[in-house]
Amino acid sequence: MVIVPLLLSTLFNVEPSTGAESSATFPNCRILHFGAAFGSRDKPMRACEFELRSQPTPTIMRLRTFTASVVLCTAFTFVSYPSPSRISSTRMADGKEWLTQNLDIKTAPSFCYGDSELNCGQYGRLYTWESAGRACQSLSNGWRLPTDDEWRHMAKLYGGVSMDSADKGKDAYKALLTGGSSGFNALLGGGRSPDGQYARLEAHGFYWTASETDKTSGLFYNFGKGGQALHRQSGGDKQQAFSVRCVRE
Repeated sequence: MVIVPLLLSTLFNVEPSTGAESSATFPNCRILHFGAAFGSRDKPMRACEFELRSQPTPTIMRLRTFTASVVLCTAFTFVSYPSPSRISSTRMADGKEWLTQNLDIKTAPSFCYGDSELNCGQYGRLYTWESAGRACQSLSNGWRLPTDDEWRHMAKLYGGVSMDSADKGKDAYKALLTGGSSGFNALLGGGRSPDGQYARLEAHGFYWTASETDKTSGLFYNFGKGGQALHRQSGGDKQQAFSVRCVRE
């Protein structure tokens, strides 16, 4: 008795195909993850995730199927799906929701450090100032590139950047870096110059803000490993490519 494929077909107007795993593959959906979990003695529970190719906003549907001899119960959870890698976020001390991982959305122009996809997986992508804003907006649901004021205020609640604190940004650096008390998990992902040169991996984490210094430059935040401090910096060439965190209310 296969209820889930029939239910999915009814809800999403897709036709399931049969298979030995008794978990259907749908023409309009792509299985992202498939694995066995808890289940009954004769039939295991299957946990599947599908990417619904719906418009205007693609969505991940998490489907958990609990299978027993005569009872089958399904539970659905819908979450926004902006990219192949699931995003994570937390509400920071400023009351706003921030990403807790570097953005990894393929938005042109954006780059993997050293042109290596492995670095995108570990550090996220590097974006120009203009593409950073578009990448955050592509998440929809209120996500956007944070302004200088938002970055500065959030950092103050963890000690403040170098120009705002007696310790010259050291407490904020420690709290906001990966493993720090805030859960923000900033990374030292380096950057890319306008002429395509990569530098500062595992030495600096540069993060764009939505704020401009002038028509050709923007403000950014710099986690510097050498001084163990967080700095607010102006004059970043908009064609440089830096890491990105998005924020929403």
